Amino acid sequence: MAREFPRTRRVADQIQRELATLIRDEIRDPRVGSVTVSEVEVSRDMAHARVYMTVLGAAADESETAAEVLNGAAGYLRRELGRRMKLRTVPALHFFHDTSFDRGAELTRLIDEAVADDRERGPGNS
Repeated sequence: MAREFPRTRRVADQIQRELATLIRDEIRDPRVGSVTVSEVEVSRDMAHARVYMTVLGAAADESETAAEVLNGAAGYLRRELGRRMKLRTVPALHFFHDTSFDRGAELTRLIDEAVADDRERGPGNS
């Protein structure tokens, strides 16, 4: 029977929590802004971690810039994770802009437009 919480998922969750704290407290680059770490995926061999992040209230290009900055600081963040976590090897970090927030905002905008259009037509004027 497969375990409900595999080790890679537990490690990914802990990395997500620790990275959120590290980025907030340690990274002082103004291009990073208010970063939200939305998901971490750890490879089966624990060698690599894909970190999906976005900058709240920022355009997609600003989030891409923040991802580049964090990729530049990945070595420092990995070392700090190694000090905070009890792992034999800490995965190499790879940061990516998470587009799901952008898609969600776009869908919300489209729904709001459709609702406003329905209200303008009035009841029974379909």
